[in-house]
Amino acid sequence: MGPDGEVPVTTVPGETAATEPDTTAAADLTAAREATAEVRELTAQSLGQYLRAWWLKVRSGDSGVLPVLLAMVVVAVTFEIITPEHSFLRPSNLVYIFGLSTVYMVLAIAETVVLLLAEIDLSVGAVALIGGVIAFKLVQQQPGPGWPWWAAILAGLVGCGVFGALQGTLTARLKIPSFVVTLAGFLLASGIVIVVLGGADGSVSLNTAQFDQAVIYDLVQGTLTPVAGWVLLAVVVGVFGTVSWLRAARRRRQGLVAPPVSVTLARIAMMALVGVAVVAVCNVNRGTALKTVQGVPWVIPIVLVVAGVWTLVLGRTRFGRYLYAIGGNPEAARRAGVSLAGIRTWAFALCSATAGLGGILLGSFFFGQYSTNTADPGQLVLYTVAAAVIGGVSLFGGRGKALHGVLGGLLIGGIAYGVSLLNLGSLSTPLQYILPGAVLLAAVLIDVLSRRGAGSVTRV
Repeated sequence: MGPDGEVPVTTVPGETAATEPDTTAAADLTAAREATAEVRELTAQSLGQYLRAWWLKVRSGDSGVLPVLLAMVVVAVTFEIITPEHSFLRPSNLVYIFGLSTVYMVLAIAETVVLLLAEIDLSVGAVALIGGVIAFKLVQQQPGPGWPWWAAILAGLVGCGVFGALQGTLTARLKIPSFVVTLAGFLLASGIVIVVLGGADGSVSLNTAQFDQAVIYDLVQGTLTPVAGWVLLAVVVGVFGTVSWLRAARRRRQGLVAPPVSVTLARIAMMALVGVAVVAVCNVNRGTALKTVQGVPWVIPIVLVVAGVWTLVLGRTRFGRYLYAIGGNPEAARRAGVSLAGIRTWAFALCSATAGLGGILLGSFFFGQYSTNTADPGQLVLYTVAAAVIGGVSLFGGRGKALHGVLGGLLIGGIAYGVSLLNLGSLSTPLQYILPGAVLLAAVLIDVLSRRGAGSVTRV
């Protein structure tokens, strides 16, 4: 070892000394597991072989979204049995759960960006409220400035992004633990919201008679026509199917890992079936004899766009690859030339900006009103972290997708609303914390055991 603590580089006879950054350290446990999985999938030439390879991945610790899907089935069946009149799966309740869960979905996607770095952001709940309050205030007319709806939303996202960038700078540049920085950010943002709203009982609401305010109100409360819902489904399934088919075909031509044709077709069919079920449920009349309410809520395609954008960012961009690299092995990423401080700062900024969108959706969910009595930032951050981890994002960094945040948010929303349907009185509020907490512990336990299982497989 040299005087600076660096390991000296030795050269092999006939070769020159390495002039490129040392990337050998990147071959850690995660890379070995993924390489093993890719080899298995590459050798699978049929649906049966692919399923057997998938089962081997599950046994080795890579369970993917299987736990959260099973949990969703258990929650749905349980609440359908125990709720009065077996009402949990009624179309009106399911659509309400979709609306409630979309807030948690967006916030969980935002939290995923930071968790991939093995960091945590405890300020997302309060920062989300800042984004919502900024947008609501700017779109107001008399005494507000009356900004267009798109400018007000953009200002809210930028404001939250700047707040997150400051937190990221403190964490990345000054080496202050993200837990401490974001906890302070949570307290600071919570105080700012109270001040902007005009006190502990302050509120701000939207006037739906004004076009720009009505647009923000309709982000969650508005619905598409039944025909538009089916057209949107056809477009989404068409785009998803085309992209999946072309990508698999291209990888197959290049000799890369690609699923069998039958698996690709099965994924497209599953996407279509889920979409048909969602649109059919949303198109059922949820109103009364005097008022018809039906159609896919605006917020569902909005969340699909957010999830799609983040899926592309995490899976198809250099920034996304750097997030996984830093979360899996920060020292290897540094030696490979990745700017750890820059990526971490951007991650916190984009996390807060995405959370700002979740805050705007939250105000729309509360029928266009923000109040310190209805929007609890503490509950939001607890549910957000729980949703991300329950969905499959690892607390230890390097593993997670936007899809995990979507599924985790849907599960949290289902549990929260299912408890409220039980009419348990004073027990409802405690159970809304106890049940997600129990599911969260189970998710973390699965994550820890899966990593141990993967480690034992790699050693063998």
